Amino acid sequence: FQVKSENKKTIWNTEEVPEGSEFDDTWDPREKPEYEISFKQHVGTEDVFFGMTGKDPSTACCEDIVIKIKLPETKYSDITLDIQDKVLDLRTPKKKLLLHLPYPVNSKEGRARFLSEEEVLEVTLRVSRKLDFINFS
Repeated sequence: FQVKSENKKTIWNTEEVPEGSEFDDTWDPREKPEYEISFKQHVGTEDVFFGMTGKDPSTACCEDIVIKIKLPETKYSDITLDIQDKVLDLRTPKKKLLLHLPYPVNSKEGRARFLSEEEVLEVTLRVSRKLDFINFS
């Protein structure tokens, strides 16, 4: 077993460090908020009645990931949100969430909205997949 690297003094390659680890701070005393991950799939009558597109109810056929984060006693202006291809990093004065996403996402095409009545931040992210026989977008 031999590690190939440019610098002989390094103990790991940059490829071995997981994406998002630069945000991980184990000494941060802020608590982790409650959150819920769900998947959204766009279906039409050709899917529901005829099964023409080959989609099924699994997450492999979903186009979007929807993350709902409960942020009680938080104002919209206090939220800092950073989304990478595989990581969601949310910070407020009282809460911190570093979430490794189940699928790679297109970080440029996400949407976020704060539902102030419910005190929930809803983040919708488009799943980024290579073209396959089910997902053609």
